[in-house]
Amino acid sequence: MKSTASQNLRILLVDDHFVVRLGLADLLSTEPGFEVVGEASDGEEAVRLFLDLSPDVVIMDFELPRLDGPESVAAIRKENQTARILMLTVSEAEESVWRSVEAGASGYVLKSAPRDEIVRAVRIVGSGGEFLPPAITSILKARRARTPLSPREKDVLRCLVNGLANKEIADHLNLAEPTVKMHLVSLFEKLGARDRTQAAMLAVRRGLLAAGK
Repeated sequence: MKSTASQNLRILLVDDHFVVRLGLADLLSTEPGFEVVGEASDGEEAVRLFLDLSPDVVIMDFELPRLDGPESVAAIRKENQTARILMLTVSEAEESVWRSVEAGASGYVLKSAPRDEIVRAVRIVGSGGEFLPPAITSILKARRARTPLSPREKDVLRCLVNGLANKEIADHLNLAEPTVKMHLVSLFEKLGARDRTQAAMLAVRRGLLAAGK
């Protein structure tokens, strides 16, 4: 019969804030069947420790130095397609959720979630399941229904968010002004925005620029 220790879910914590890692380690240490085997403070270190430690579950933040959360997930999944990764983050922006799940995360939980929900998410992901709360599922459903922005449309949108007028956008991106207007029409349609102000607001709310690398 296996020992209790051998049955533990071996967990790698990835967060660039020491206090957050400390709090998570403390929370998980009080739960039966959990064992924190390593901690990483950036994406590259997370990938390296995953290969060294072969944890059962990786609990990963979205905002990380060097490689962000989704980039780290993709790098880990490239090395091991069965890796189980739970995103634990403050971001509920549409693109943050979308990029994480598309990269291969098996779960997505907000840091503001109740303790019991976080523990349950770790157990479910560690046992091979997926954990996507209803609010996260709704965000994914909305994102899947949208036509993605092209790289050039994102460039124009970034300029718009920064307050540039059409001529300034044209000069900045080396485009003709009528081309800028064409991109804006397409942007408004894809975002469901009626004007520049609403387009900028939706871009920020959905995390289209901060997360859209």
